[in-house]
Amino acid sequence: MEKTRVVILPCSGIGKAYGEIGRQAAYEVMEDLRPGQVQTACLGRVMIRDPETLEQLRDAYVVTVDGCAKDCARKNVEAAGIKVDAAVRTIEVFKEHRELKPAGVLELGEPGMQLAHLLAHQLAGKVDCAEQEEG
Repeated sequence: MEKTRVVILPCSGIGKAYGEIGRQAAYEVMEDLRPGQVQTACLGRVMIRDPETLEQLRDAYVVTVDGCAKDCARKNVEAAGIKVDAAVRTIEVFKEHRELKPAGVLELGEPGMQLAHLLAHQLAGKVDCAEQEEG
């Protein structure tokens, strides 16, 4: 079955710097790096099995972004019966760039935003892979 769109689904990670970095990276991909090529969805709506959200994901190339090793985004999408095509962890990007420690949750600071930017480019690569699979 052909995937008709790409959906990046970041974890909720409320109160966690790496969750916020994942969300910021998803927004950067949608707004700046691959505008018009990517959508996002609310993880909470996946968890309550919102029919409209599940329909959005059903025929999509789904990329989950988790802030930590608990993989809540990936696990909740899979529990809803949706295939995850690519799963990324924010913490893995941090492990490669330990010098970029986020300042905090409400204000990531320059290092945290740099991490988000690096992650956004990694996610943009996933979008490109999805489009190559379609073509």
